[in-house]
Amino acid sequence: MPSFDVVSKVDLQEVRNAVDQATRELGTRFDFRGVDAGFELLDEKIQLHAQEEFQLGQMLDILHDKLVRRGVDVRALDAQSIEASGKLKRQAFALKQGIDRDTAKKIVKLIKDAKLKVQSQIQGDQVRVTGKKRDDLQQAIAALKAAELDLPLEFDNFRD
Repeated sequence: MPSFDVVSKVDLQEVRNAVDQATRELGTRFDFRGVDAGFELLDEKIQLHAQEEFQLGQMLDILHDKLVRRGVDVRALDAQSIEASGKLKRQAFALKQGIDRDTAKKIVKLIKDAKLKVQSQIQGDQVRVTGKKRDDLQQAIAALKAAELDLPLEFDNFRD
């Protein structure tokens, strides 16, 4: 019976490359010359630090640009609040890995509401979709792509 998995994962190597590129661009930018600002990748978190909040916004634009060029969906970034410590302002962005329970339930509901001849079940941090025909599975993928979820979805492990 054909099946596929709906997952949400981020390639950490591509994120690391994007952070490195953003750091290099920050060093060449005229408006950041002589300013204590930078990016750090800590486990599954990206930390930005600068002297002013508007500089954090500019740095975020640089980071988004580099992530998009590396093929990483920016919806995988979960922004934390801006913290002030001394002269520096810091903002952390957690990387969303996996599908949480509420989003998985929403995905299952979307598939059921599409009235396709497929079954979906939650398996940990992914959703498995099975059906008798490959066309039904492709319609389920199209329905999920059309749905506006705040999470980047990937479709893995497609089996006939």
